[in-house]
Amino acid sequence: MIKLPFRLSSPYYRPLVRSSGSLLTIVFCLLYAVGASGQNPIPSPTPLTDQILPVPPIASDFRLEPRPLPELGRVGVDMEHQRPLSLREALTAALENNKDIEVARQNVRIAEFDLQGSRGAYDPRLSSASYFERIETPISSFLSGGSNGSITQNDFTNTARLEGQTPKFGGNYRIDFSSIRFTTNNLFTALNPQYPSALTFNYTQPLLRGLKFDNNRRQIEIARKNLSLTDAQFRQRAVETITSVQRAYWDLVFALRNLQIQRDAVRDSRTQLEHNKRLVTEGALAPIDVVAVEAQVAGFEQTLFTALEEVSRSENNLKNLIAENRQAEIWTVSLIPTDSVDLAPLSVSLTEAMKAAMENRPELQQSNLVREINQVDQKFFREQTKPQIDLVGSYGLVGLAGAASGGINPFTATSQELRDRVNLLSVNNGLPLLPDPPAQTISSELIGGYGQSIQSLLGNRYSNFRVGVQMNLPLRNRTAKAQLGRSLVEGQRIATQREQLEQSIQVDVRNALQVVRSAEARLRAAAAARDASEQQYASEQRKLDAGQSTVFLVLERQTTLTTARGSELRAQTDLNKASAELQRATGNALTGNSIVVRVR
Repeated sequence: MIKLPFRLSSPYYRPLVRSSGSLLTIVFCLLYAVGASGQNPIPSPTPLTDQILPVPPIASDFRLEPRPLPELGRVGVDMEHQRPLSLREALTAALENNKDIEVARQNVRIAEFDLQGSRGAYDPRLSSASYFERIETPISSFLSGGSNGSITQNDFTNTARLEGQTPKFGGNYRIDFSSIRFTTNNLFTALNPQYPSALTFNYTQPLLRGLKFDNNRRQIEIARKNLSLTDAQFRQRAVETITSVQRAYWDLVFALRNLQIQRDAVRDSRTQLEHNKRLVTEGALAPIDVVAVEAQVAGFEQTLFTALEEVSRSENNLKNLIAENRQAEIWTVSLIPTDSVDLAPLSVSLTEAMKAAMENRPELQQSNLVREINQVDQKFFREQTKPQIDLVGSYGLVGLAGAASGGINPFTATSQELRDRVNLLSVNNGLPLLPDPPAQTISSELIGGYGQSIQSLLGNRYSNFRVGVQMNLPLRNRTAKAQLGRSLVEGQRIATQREQLEQSIQVDVRNALQVVRSAEARLRAAAAARDASEQQYASEQRKLDAGQSTVFLVLERQTTLTTARGSELRAQTDLNKASAELQRATGNALTGNSIVVRVR
């Protein structure tokens, strides 16, 4: 025993004695005692009133008002309006109303529109233009055919173009049509007004780059893979929602039944209190034993309202998963789970669980789709490293019609008088006449209006065509090679992540199986502990009545029984939650609950 070298009644320590229970007092006294027992005693301290601030009392003005405890109700919930809810109904409501599920479903619809939009690259495009144009040009040659120093041309032009790309082989086509009404004051024009028309077809066919795969086909493939990817993401979101609802459902089951356990504990403790009061009246117990039971009752009442709070939290969590919105009627009702907690645990081996997980986990499906998208990129970028050599061809038709101008040919009009004079002299001198110049006339097929021009066009009398090859050979093509190299490295990264994901899934499955087996074992142990606690409590009560036990032991047995009942209930619900977790780990949450989700 260590003898303290001072007395707490000393003036130095009276302030500490007055504040009884002060931790500082105890620490200081112990330190002083240890120092006094050594070779170097601690010197006399200075007065503590100048060094340590006084500890303020806790809730000094609080006074307990004698009033009954509040009712066991939940905020915003009408306890008279109860709604039975099975786990199946909760899962159905969650899949229909959960906002995360709805967002995932909308992502699928967005991916559908993306696929539709990428296919639109092959939609033909039609464009047209119509305009009137007047051009007046000054003449600078005697052969310009103008009058008054200028040439005036008026035309009304209509053009149309149909162009697009072919879904196969990466070809491009373009069809151009034009029709014009043209008038001019040029003296050399034989048809005025005239109606020229033209129809041209052009086609470009890649021979190397773009023949097997091009950017349009790449975008369609990626959009198709993204649609499948969003499907897998939707199913993953559905699996996660199902697991969350199962957890929340069993949490609510536990909270409600734990609330009942705590109510039973309060009831039993009050019964014990009344029993002890009778024993005190009979002189079998001391009055202090009633105080101990009253403290037990107060402690159970605190635990009761803590359990009520947990019920409210669990119920709100479940409602948040299944409610349509914050105005839904379900927020005001009291949910009563109807499914039994005594569910048979899943019996599956590790090999079977791993096989199911590798076949059904949405994460692996998403990894497969990401890898396929990367393969599409590799195919496209490998195609871009090839030289561009295209076969180009075009075929055109031309039509023309108009009204004969009826004017004199300027080239022959100036020489006609000379020909007439020469012929007159030739006749007078017995010489032969000059031969007539070859006649240059407009074909009768060209005389007419716009319809005649179209008929001439469709008659294919005037046509043209061209066939050739055009090449585009980049000397180094580093951009395409770098993109191909990046996609190859990306493929390696995806493969590495796939291995990491498979390993993570294996850990997940192993842990889930272990949790199921541990929960099953804990349930058996908890049931045995609860049964033993019930027998011990009943035995201790009989001993107390016979005067062979104490109130303390009875209260301890009662507390132990309440804890054992809660542990058994927790083990039951933990087993159900572990089964739900195993379904998620193996990817069988949908099939295990017989749920078919509609993505679209």
